Amino acid sequence: MTPVALFRHPAEAVLSANIRTALDRVLASQWFVLGTEVNAFEQEFAQYCGASHCVTVANGTDALELALRGVGVRPGDCVMCAANGGFYSSTAIRLIGAEPFYVEIDAGTMALSPRHFESALNLSPRAVIVTHLYGQLAEIEPIVELARSAGIPVVEDCAQSHGASRQGRRAGSFGTVGCYSFYPTKNLGALGDGGAVVSNDPDVADKVRTLRQYGWRGKYHNVTPGGRNSRLDELQAAVLRAKLPYLDEWNAARRSIAVRYNRAFRDLPVGVPASIGEDFVAHLYTLRLKARSAFREFLKSNRIATDIHYPIPDHLQEAYACPQRKGALPVTEDACETVVSLPCFPGLADAEVGYVIDRVRQFFAEQANP
Repeated sequence: MTPVALFRHPAEAVLSANIRTALDRVLASQWFVLGTEVNAFEQEFAQYCGASHCVTVANGTDALELALRGVGVRPGDCVMCAANGGFYSSTAIRLIGAEPFYVEIDAGTMALSPRHFESALNLSPRAVIVTHLYGQLAEIEPIVELARSAGIPVVEDCAQSHGASRQGRRAGSFGTVGCYSFYPTKNLGALGDGGAVVSNDPDVADKVRTLRQYGWRGKYHNVTPGGRNSRLDELQAAVLRAKLPYLDEWNAARRSIAVRYNRAFRDLPVGVPASIGEDFVAHLYTLRLKARSAFREFLKSNRIATDIHYPIPDHLQEAYACPQRKGALPVTEDACETVVSLPCFPGLADAEVGYVIDRVRQFFAEQANP
């Protein structure tokens, strides 16, 4: 059997033709930055997300940083977030000169815990970032309610949750602003980097739109500090327009694989995703287990790729000193020590899913009967 990869891009003939048509359309127009493709994608993606406004940017990290600036975060401010999301939130916060405070996660969703967020509100944060990790919607509704009562804007990190929904509302439409990445491996991926900010607040959207192009109000007229060159190009926008109609279908394919995995692993000594409903788009399928190194070596020997998303919590990274040291966030630290990602993507064949299931079960059978 050929190796089972962790990521693979679907290459349906119709989609390939649509992408070629989209690229040819841009080449024929000879307009490559902030043109009709970007405008059209912003309108289409805003409508898809259930937001009034969409502002595209160069990548997902810029989306987070500019969104934070858009809601008024300044140097020295406290911004709350979880610490198990790969340092992306922390990077955006640090780029502004603000300070992250890491809130404990929920053991089920592995996202920021509403209960612990409420307990930390006495620190008077300027904003909170809620990451919908692995494609699983966080318990966003109570967090939004708590934040609204405290006058704190909520920034949703939707980089792994394109299309996730609860009671008809999609990721990015619950808080003040939602941030997306279109990195090629995302559920909706471009052919390179790209990102977007969605919001129902016209003032926030307008500020982000200004910030993405040098802080200009008009050409060469800088009025907003903190601006930069962060624009999605026309080619990427055209590709995303071609792919967007397939997103729900791809999410359903991911979810069907997660359903098979959850059913196959329910009697094993592992933690599995908390939900396999519409609020989970299975960007990553993660197990949690203690014997992670041995497990990964066994799957590698059987030509199955795995990865760890993410091995080091933000508060224990070396780049920045943090008052929250080891032991401060036990649930977060346990998650980082036990998570492992299995292959889960559109185009993963039924036989490949079955092969992964068989090898996972074989590992635990051999562990039980050495």
